[in-house]
Amino acid sequence: MNLITDDWRLKLLAVGLAILMLGAVAFSQNPPTQKTLKDVNIVYAVSPDLVVIDAPTKTNVTVTGLADALTTFNSGNVAASFDLTKASIGPNVHVNLVIHSALTTVQVQNPVVPYVLHIDKLVAKDLPVQVSPPRISPGWSLTKIAARCPNDTPTPCVVTFTGPASWEDGLTAKVDFPGLVQQDSQDVPSVKVQLVQASGQSLDLTKQTVPAIKFEPSSVTISAQSKPGTTLRQVVLVDAPPSHGPPPGYRVTNVTIDPITVVISGPPEILARITIVTLPAVDLSTVTSTKTFQVSITYPDPAVVGLQVAKVTYSVSANPNASPSP
Repeated sequence: MNLITDDWRLKLLAVGLAILMLGAVAFSQNPPTQKTLKDVNIVYAVSPDLVVIDAPTKTNVTVTGLADALTTFNSGNVAASFDLTKASIGPNVHVNLVIHSALTTVQVQNPVVPYVLHIDKLVAKDLPVQVSPPRISPGWSLTKIAARCPNDTPTPCVVTFTGPASWEDGLTAKVDFPGLVQQDSQDVPSVKVQLVQASGQSLDLTKQTVPAIKFEPSSVTISAQSKPGTTLRQVVLVDAPPSHGPPPGYRVTNVTIDPITVVISGPPEILARITIVTLPAVDLSTVTSTKTFQVSITYPDPAVVGLQVAKVTYSVSANPNASPSP
């Protein structure tokens, strides 16, 4: 009995030191450390009527834990997500990226990361498909050209674009006829549709959005009809008086049309009567600065073929002799 109880304090201390020594050895072989995981996928929870523009899709995550736990720990063991189900709309919306570890033995160094996102309203818009004026083989006259959607539905062909509302102002859909029009009837299938902004630049479809932008159909068939014999004439485009003028206190200071002239083709007896083509009137009732409209060119006779869309830019400014309405 005395063998156990004698000097028990020293014996207890020895046991404690032995345990600490074992722990120190184990700790030296499996120390706490950190690891950075590259390109962790970001998951979005977005309200169905919203879209994120220039949305980040990956992030780097730093985690900490014992070396053994981090040996096999990879990007599949963490979840990074935005909850935007109640987010507001705007170019600089402050939100948090929340990051979780799937293992309790591994902790995320920064589990909440602040971000600034561009969030817009998600809308759908039907865009009539415009066919750019084709090149016509000498000796032929174009009588009709149009885009046909798959299965000829709908007629006329329209593209449904679904994306940010701010991208749809002045957006048009167009296709280019490849090659020359040089026979009575030509159908060219699978022609890629291009989306063109009011500035004349093609819409950048590589921009990352959540959800992804889409437009359907993405390709159409172009049908062209022509006949032997051709007559061409250059005519001037003129703007019609606006259907509604600028708001009270504002006035139009300049109007430009692009292009100012177009080349049209058709029967000689019809072209002889056409010297100008008047563009459709536009509504300026809400315009207080410079704005560009894309308007369809309507020719005075269905037998006339030419450019289908023109841009009309109105410069509107405050009238120095009148006070704008509050």
